[in-house]
Order: sequence, then structure tokens, then C-alpha cells
Amino acid sequence: MAELGDWVHVDTQAARPLFDQLRTQIIEGIRDGRLTPGTRLPTVRELAGQLGLAVNTVARAYRELEAAGILETRGRFGTFVASSDPADSALASAAHTYVSAAKALGVGRGQALRYVEAAFG
Repeated sequence: MAELGDWVHVDTQAARPLFDQLRTQIIEGIRDGRLTPGTRLPTVRELAGQLGLAVNTVARAYRELEAAGILETRGRFGTFVASSDPADSALASAAHTYVSAAKALGVGRGQALRYVEAAFG
């Protein structure tokens, strides 16, 4: 089990919400290899205790990471790292949503790609 409490630190005085600080640090841990795909994370209660946070704070961070496809919960077996690069899951999901919306509006591939290119500037 990953000992997130050893390297994850939240600043209670920071303007940024605690759940977001935790969420971001888990993503950074995945990107830099401290958390590899398949790594089991502490339970919400365990991590809350390690970091001195409210259970709901940790639960929200885990929920948002799971919704983005970065973590996955396997029932009673726990929460695990699902992706080696969080951007892969999030961007794939966003791309699918964008393509579905474009198709529903009758926008073809070429025109849809022009919108993406324009958004990049």
C-alpha cells in the first residue's frame, strides 16, 4: 500500500482547497512514478488520519480522481491507481465528449478539428 502520508502535505493556510491540494499531489505522484498503475491507496479514513484531514475532504479528492479515470475503486478491495498518465484518461474522456457533441450538431471531422486548433490559439 502506498504511504501517501509520507510525501503528501496539505497547507491548511493556503487559499487552495485541501481536497484540491490532495488531488493535485496524487496526480503528481502518478506522473513522477511514486504511484504506479495498480498501486493500492490507503482507505479514505486511513489517509484522513495520516494527514489530519476530514474524511469528507479525502473522499472528495478520491471521487474526483475516480471520475477523471485516474483512480478506480474495486469494491471491498480498495482504491487503486488506474492510469500511468492522468492526462491520458482525462483527455480521452474530454475528446469523446467533444466528438459526440460535434456529431450531434452535424459538424464533420475537419470542422471539429479546426475548432480544436483555434482553441489552442
